[in-house]
Amino acid sequence: MVKQFLLLIALITTSFNFAQEAHSGQVLKDYGKVYTVSNPDFKTDTTAQYKVVFDIGRSFDNPSQPNALIETAARFINMHREAGVPAENIKVALVIHASASTEILKNEFYHEKFPEVAVNPNAELISQLSDQGVELILCGQTAAHRKITKAQTLPQVKIALSAMTALVQLQNQGYRPINF
Repeated sequence: MVKQFLLLIALITTSFNFAQEAHSGQVLKDYGKVYTVSNPDFKTDTTAQYKVVFDIGRSFDNPSQPNALIETAARFINMHREAGVPAENIKVALVIHASASTEILKNEFYHEKFPEVAVNPNAELISQLSDQGVELILCGQTAAHRKITKAQTLPQVKIALSAMTALVQLQNQGYRPINF
């Protein structure tokens, strides 16, 4: 019985030793933490073009935290740069619609929606993503339905006819959709 207990303790301890912690990425240091995957069996093609569009249509329960789906774009950039993909081979777009539309509001309008939050926690993330060439596109149908004007959105945001239109056009340009 003692041997079995010691074996169990050894196995648990060993598994904790191999557990990794997420670390800041090379590019967006404050967002999109990544795990290093040493010597993966499915190799990352560092010469490929990575053109992706994230379909972001929901928000989460805590308005004082950045939207995890928007932050996924930062993680995508960080992990591929860490894996050796050149910056010029990474093209990212975010199509934002439905309840996620609040995430792209300027601080004063975000505060109106969430009085308990003074600053939109997505604003800095969106600014840094934009600095990396990420396109941020708001669904015009969502904007009209939710009465969001261009003047209320962060300056990096473009408004499209619809999320569907933006998704189709980006896919026609070779972007691959990522949905969660």
